[in-house]
Amino acid sequence: MSAYEAVRIRLDPTPRQTRLLESHAGGARFAYNLMLAHVQRQISLGEKPDWTLYAMRRWWNEWKDEIAPWWRENSKEAYNSAFEWLSQALRNWSDSRKGRRAGRRVGWPKYKSKRSGVPRFAYTTGSFGLIEDDPKALKLPRIGRVHCMENATERVHGRRIVRMTVSRHAGFWYAALTVERPTESVPAKNRKQKNRNRQVGVDLGVRPLATLSDGTTFPNPRNYVRMQRKLRHAQQALSRRDRGMSHGCGSKRYNRALERVRRIHARIAAQRADNISKLTTWLADNYSDISIEDLNVQGMSHNRRLAKHVLDADFHEFRRQLEYKTARAGTRLHVIDRWYPSSKTCSNCGTVKAKLSLSERVYHCEECGLVIDRDVNAAINIQVAGSAPETLNARGGSVRQAHPKGGTMRHPAKREPSGGDSRVRLGAGLGNEAMQMTSL
Repeated sequence: MSAYEAVRIRLDPTPRQTRLLESHAGGARFAYNLMLAHVQRQISLGEKPDWTLYAMRRWWNEWKDEIAPWWRENSKEAYNSAFEWLSQALRNWSDSRKGRRAGRRVGWPKYKSKRSGVPRFAYTTGSFGLIEDDPKALKLPRIGRVHCMENATERVHGRRIVRMTVSRHAGFWYAALTVERPTESVPAKNRKQKNRNRQVGVDLGVRPLATLSDGTTFPNPRNYVRMQRKLRHAQQALSRRDRGMSHGCGSKRYNRALERVRRIHARIAAQRADNISKLTTWLADNYSDISIEDLNVQGMSHNRRLAKHVLDADFHEFRRQLEYKTARAGTRLHVIDRWYPSSKTCSNCGTVKAKLSLSERVYHCEECGLVIDRDVNAAINIQVAGSAPETLNARGGSVRQAHPKGGTMRHPAKREPSGGDSRVRLGAGLGNEAMQMTSL
């Protein structure tokens, strides 16, 4: 069994290679828009469209010499990758429309724009990949040997490359290599001795980005807020430029200002991803069991005062990276139900407060007199909830933990009748040595 990972490498093409990369990306965009128009034409004529990848390639091979006589200037992989993406987009739309796809409703595919789209194409067959005598270069068919900004051979680490996607972001070209790796996780006996039986709960927030149940905190760098002034000036300069809509591609000054805004956004995203990557790697390598909450990021972003800070923290990316890194390192990841009141529950006695405002940064328990940092208290409760034994109902689904004090919690839509009290008392499970502040 094998799994796949992505290795992203920045390219350093020559001016000639840059023109070839743009030509390949433009050819892929042309093929995507052409085939989408063909599918829409079939629907308008009352025909049943065939949007399988095989049908698209067959139609393209039949008409390409007449429609695009210049197609030989680019690799055939550029056109095939566009058909693959369009076929997948149409399947996603169809599955979402028929209820076979979870998540948000997927709309009908849109045409790719040269102005606002992301130029990209992919290689799946052919002699692409690493170069033996040059570890800092990649071979791209019809383009040649392209120099890289880092050692590509070390990044791939001897794994087999099955796909290469080339794209441009903020004026820079990147190659995303899909590599194959074994799925066997690291056995527990091979973990370092210090990582055995180390459990931790992680409470995510916007002030400290992460608070651990042992009291360790990781500050939130707030990359967007720090770059907001520079971004505002760049956007103001962009608004004063002539868009050049009559020409369809904008003036040179407008394009330069737009590129400046895109590079600032790319820098913010890179700083955010780097901080999250380092934190999640450290957690996966230093703990055997990690517990986190299933946060409703979309709902949290509806708060107009916190939306900017919530999206800047990027909780979804934190969980995404932690999921695949824990699986790769052999670490167990426990996701706690989003309705569990981790912040309102006392980690010492299990009492649940009726109300707890966001301005209260210190948790005061009226029952046992515990005084503890709000985030540390929540992290301890998350750790206890994650270490609780899992219970399955008659359908094989997990049973959410009941309220410690017998209060009400939201339950799944489908529930199985229970003959007895299956509630599990959470909190009061770590002992006083885990507390970071003493009780009164």
